[in-house]
Amino acid sequence: MSEIKPDANKKVNQLREMDARDRWRVIGNWLLDHAMIIIILLMVIYIQIQRPAFLATASIVNIIQLTATRLPIALGIAGAIILTGTDLSAGRVVGLGAFVSAILLQKADLANRFLAGMGPWPVVIVLVVVMLVGGIVGLVNGFCVAKFKLHPFIVTLSTQLITYGLYLTLSNAAQISNLDESYTSELVIKPMFRLGNTPVMSYVAFAIIVTAIMWFIWNKTTFGKNMFAVGSNEEAARVSGVNVTMVIIGVFALAGVTYGYTGFIEAARMGASTGTIGLNYELDAIAACVIGGVSFVGGIGKISGVVLGVVLMQLIMSGMTFLGISGNTTYIIKGLVILIACAIDMRKYLTKK
Repeated sequence: MSEIKPDANKKVNQLREMDARDRWRVIGNWLLDHAMIIIILLMVIYIQIQRPAFLATASIVNIIQLTATRLPIALGIAGAIILTGTDLSAGRVVGLGAFVSAILLQKADLANRFLAGMGPWPVVIVLVVVMLVGGIVGLVNGFCVAKFKLHPFIVTLSTQLITYGLYLTLSNAAQISNLDESYTSELVIKPMFRLGNTPVMSYVAFAIIVTAIMWFIWNKTTFGKNMFAVGSNEEAARVSGVNVTMVIIGVFALAGVTYGYTGFIEAARMGASTGTIGLNYELDAIAACVIGGVSFVGGIGKISGVVLGVVLMQLIMSGMTFLGISGNTTYIIKGLVILIACAIDMRKYLTKK
């Protein structure tokens, strides 16, 4: 018995050591998987220490409102990423949507009105029109990806250039301003309530509605379930009876609708349509999606993650403004965020594999 006891104790100690190693391994994996979020939160703490006004009420409201403007486009791109793709045309479709909104909703009494002899259209009809315009671009993207088996990167890069060229041809790069009050101050930019002395605009409520609709589509419809199935394994989804072609077309068309909506909001918020509206919006949206856990390996993503990702991206952007970091440097930081987030995403995939 005296010989068996030491062996038994040795085995118990080995098991305990293995358990401890496993616990540390789990903790280490969790920290690595959430490294991007942790880094951003540490940055927020640092910025708050350096600039105490960063998380003041006015700044928080500004971040919420910026999140509301960028969230719909991120929700649209997230669907393309779930299909293991992306959408580079998003920003320019936003710009085209803003242009269409502006020319249809200019004041009637302008001498140099872009569409001479016309009054402003009903706002709701204009919203439907710009969402249809965005949806058509998305439809073209989805059709080319699904039918011609082209990579979404190539397809959406092409439509990005075509869309921007179409905008420049129609607008002659002119700024369209003097928009009707029914569009701006009476609807989109109308204060709903105040936090402290800072008004919260109505487009925040619109963003919540869009998010709720997208959540329902993703989680409660056959289309949403099929989207995740195609993203996880396209061939298996096809064998299971899923109409893969229609799912891909539908995802990109729905994304285009969100881009058109974003353009509608941006023109009202800016009070004009310019060539810079929509510039690089898709990069911010892609970064936000990946930060929020939407995986480029396909079939993985949550609406709550997209919302979190957009909020964190806006915290970064606002934080750099508070620290006085130049606009040129923001491109470097955005690039690093995308690179790190994608590396973490791939690490998760390889670990599970």
